[in-house]
Amino acid sequence: MIQTNVFDYIKVLDKAADASWLRNDAIANNIANVDTPGYKRQDVAFESVLQKALGHNRYVSMDSKVSAAGKKNLSVRTFTDYSGFSYRLDGNNVDIENENIMLAENQLKYQGLLTSISQEFTNLQTVMK
Repeated sequence: MIQTNVFDYIKVLDKAADASWLRNDAIANNIANVDTPGYKRQDVAFESVLQKALGHNRYVSMDSKVSAAGKKNLSVRTFTDYSGFSYRLDGNNVDIENENIMLAENQLKYQGLLTSISQEFTNLQTVMK
């Protein structure tokens, strides 16, 4: 069987899109619980996992870094932000303005990731012609 690294970038982009989708759910949950006493906001940790997987070795090509990252288990995890300051007496630490900004940012990031995945497949089609 032929082994190829053609889909390495697509695998990493796919994981990033999954993380963005999960972050969208977490932000929507935060917005829905803005008035729930004691609720602590949730977020998704993916960028730090990806950065660690890509490594800091400057003598390795980006293709090699992405290939290695695509083979690793880039785990996406949701975490609860207990360290966030609460401006309210009920202990809720959700700031609705901040959540709305993060939602808009995340939606733009998700659209960009989908465009990048689509472009990768377009590049593959072009090469196969």
